[in-house]
Amino acid sequence: MRLPGTRLGAFRAYFFGFFICTAGFLFGYDTGIVGGILEFTSYIEDFGYKDQTTVSAVMVSLQNVGAFLSALSIFWVSELFGRKKTVQASMTVFCVGVILQVVPSHSLVCFYIGRFVAGLGLGAGTAVVPAYNAEMAPKEIRGKLGSGMQWLFALGVMLSYWIDYAVNVTLPVSSKQWQIPVGLQMVPAGVLALGLYGMPESVRWLAKKGRFDEAWKSLTWMRASEGTDVKAEFEEIRVGLEKELQATEGFRKRELLEPANRYRLLLAFFMFCAQQCTGMTALAYFGPQFFKLLVGNNTDQSLLITGLFGAEKFMTVGAYILFVSEMWGRKPTLWISALLMAGCFIIVTIVSKTTPEPDARATPAGIGMVAMIFLTNSIYQFSWGPLPWPYTAEIFPTRIRGIGTSVAVSTQWLFNFLFSLVTRYMMNSWGSYVFLFYAILDIIIALIVFLFVKETKGKSLEEMETIFNSKAAFDVDAVRREAMQDANEVNVHNKSADDP
Repeated sequence: MRLPGTRLGAFRAYFFGFFICTAGFLFGYDTGIVGGILEFTSYIEDFGYKDQTTVSAVMVSLQNVGAFLSALSIFWVSELFGRKKTVQASMTVFCVGVILQVVPSHSLVCFYIGRFVAGLGLGAGTAVVPAYNAEMAPKEIRGKLGSGMQWLFALGVMLSYWIDYAVNVTLPVSSKQWQIPVGLQMVPAGVLALGLYGMPESVRWLAKKGRFDEAWKSLTWMRASEGTDVKAEFEEIRVGLEKELQATEGFRKRELLEPANRYRLLLAFFMFCAQQCTGMTALAYFGPQFFKLLVGNNTDQSLLITGLFGAEKFMTVGAYILFVSEMWGRKPTLWISALLMAGCFIIVTIVSKTTPEPDARATPAGIGMVAMIFLTNSIYQFSWGPLPWPYTAEIFPTRIRGIGTSVAVSTQWLFNFLFSLVTRYMMNSWGSYVFLFYAILDIIIALIVFLFVKETKGKSLEEMETIFNSKAAFDVDAVRREAMQDANEVNVHNKSADDP
């Protein structure tokens, strides 16, 4: 399917879409470093604690609390000041939090405060970026660009695992072992904040504010064209906003409770709740600890396996985005993959309970279980990892997309908090039965997707009103044809005027 605009416009769409997803990289990097630094003797000695389970639970959950609060409330800031400035401000807050973590305070309280502040910035950034990305992306590749959040997330996780492994085996026991992995987070945050100065504001946000001249400039810069198809796209955006205003004059809280919007809010809540309930985020946070359940108490070995796990995560989600993201429907991908992941977790549980416990040496059963977890990870990266990001951003109308994505992403942080808080305790109490728990959740998820999720692949943001039977629905194809016809007539008239 040809993209509107020019080749330069296609390049700009891809570059902007993946660049803005640097917020996903930060999310992934921060997720990945936690499990590693908790294994460092230097970190334990610097902060002088003995209860590792409680410290790890508090360290992860505090950041998730901050992220949840900011993600849920940031839409007001985003609607007032725009997507671009909000992302830049959130990255600044994130850097302040990182500084509080790396200062040599030897105080867990100071580190915890830094985690919470960094969470505020990270939650705000991850809540705004999906809407910003969806509002700028051509519909033909919106799923691919939106899935970039997961690809960059996977890249962040992979690099964090290998950095943890590298400092563990190359540096002597010192504060630098954990300060380097934590402090490096400021680099991508600074790049995103500064890099956005050269990027345009959201086309649809500008149009919603009545700043149509600026919106047109933003769209033509992104598409690198002022051709007929770009004019038709802009007219579709304009008419879509006009219909929304006619259907709901002025934003009211009750607008969120209209059947079409209530359904979308519930879907957004479910998508990110389900993403966390698959079990793969818990594996990302506590990879070394999970793999010790399978291969025994060998820190170097578990860190190495975790590094390979991160590399596989990055490669598989990359393969999905580059080759199949716009080929497969959203709905069948989600429910089929949930059932496949459930099957893998059940196999891991059975093998774990029918073979001798690992003793820090590789065994055929341990290798088989690790391979099965890697297969589960691949399935996740082709489905529940990337898809919730574009799906929850694309289903909402422009007027409530900000609050819709805030609800979606805050849900992710809420369940991130829940599972990060209880996972270590579940592992200590249940052992490998924790995999059976996630298998049951995956089966429930598959059933809900099959019954209630709607297909959105290949549809423009304005066409979502028809899919969800909204009062603001209109004949998008008719508007598009009329706009293209008008543009063609103008081109013919101009050509005739230019002819001698």
